[in-house]
Amino acid sequence: MSDDKSNRGPVDAKRINVNEDYEVAYWTRVLGVSEETLRETVKRVGVMADDVQEALERE
Repeated sequence: MSDDKSNRGPVDAKRINVNEDYEVAYWTRVLGVSEETLRETVKRVGVMADDVQEALERE
């Protein structure tokens, strides 16, 4: 396990917590979207990562 504290993924990989900077950084990198797009999509479809990914794929 790495000691690099800046390289953290989500605590719950099924949900996206936009209130945690490290999760926003993780999900924007994984999904290839901007922070604004991530936040708007979570607001529209909810916090479940699968739902967010599906919504982004439809756009």
